Amino acid sequence: MKMANEPAEFLRQIGEEGSDPLDIAGVALMLAALDHRGRPLEPYRAHLDQIAESARVEAKRCATAEDGARALASLLAGRHGYDGDRLGYDDPQNADLIAVIDRRRGLPVALGVLYIHAARAAGFQAAGLNIPEHFLLRIALRASEALIDPFNGGAVLERDGLGTPLVMGLSSGGVEMVPAEPVGDIEVLLRLENNLKLRAIQNGERSRALEIAKRMVLIAPRRPELWLDLGRLNESVGALGAATKAFEACLSLVPSGYPLHNEAALGLHMLKRRLN
Repeated sequence: MKMANEPAEFLRQIGEEGSDPLDIAGVALMLAALDHRGRPLEPYRAHLDQIAESARVEAKRCATAEDGARALASLLAGRHGYDGDRLGYDDPQNADLIAVIDRRRGLPVALGVLYIHAARAAGFQAAGLNIPEHFLLRIALRASEALIDPFNGGAVLERDGLGTPLVMGLSSGGVEMVPAEPVGDIEVLLRLENNLKLRAIQNGERSRALEIAKRMVLIAPRRPELWLDLGRLNESVGALGAATKAFEACLSLVPSGYPLHNEAALGLHMLKRRLN
């Protein structure tokens, strides 16, 4: 399928295809473009192409994943100056790839998108890790692996000292720490957008939060939890017809009896009471 040039249509096609992996930086750029109407994207695409080409050159000298991780850090943090924004961490610009490229500062997940982009261009396998409080990525080359912290200058985390990152999980014996699992590109992009949505909600910007929720549904239309959230946000701004459709979409994706189904059914019931 030929991809559209208009950002919203491009993202809709990404959601419909549901394929993974993606051109993750290209999709993140299109998400950011929705907040920069009229801004030419070619300089940003050229910058991403430059990163990719440099990564391919650097990869020729890499024998292991740790070599590759250090080469990526040298490229992105050293040559291009990308690093975490510690002083203005909650600034929404840190989750906007266009602003991240302009400022060379960002959140862990936004910088992670650039590291994944560079790593794959270099021929490495690369994926984000499902860690709630931070964002790391794992790259693999041949039989070796390395962990990268994109927020801290692309630091290579020593596996001997760190082991595999752990997150809290559930087992038959209760709560335990389990290895962090790699996540797909859509999950990474949703995490990027969720940062924008949460900051809008914290600032009382409900219309802005609603706009971001629409984008999240656009790239992941088969995620019922996103439709439920969209329904609630539509309802909060008085868009009751749109809220109804969102709750109904959630119900169509979740079997009866599941918690999400019950929440959407209750939301729809209360909404219909308001409309009558």
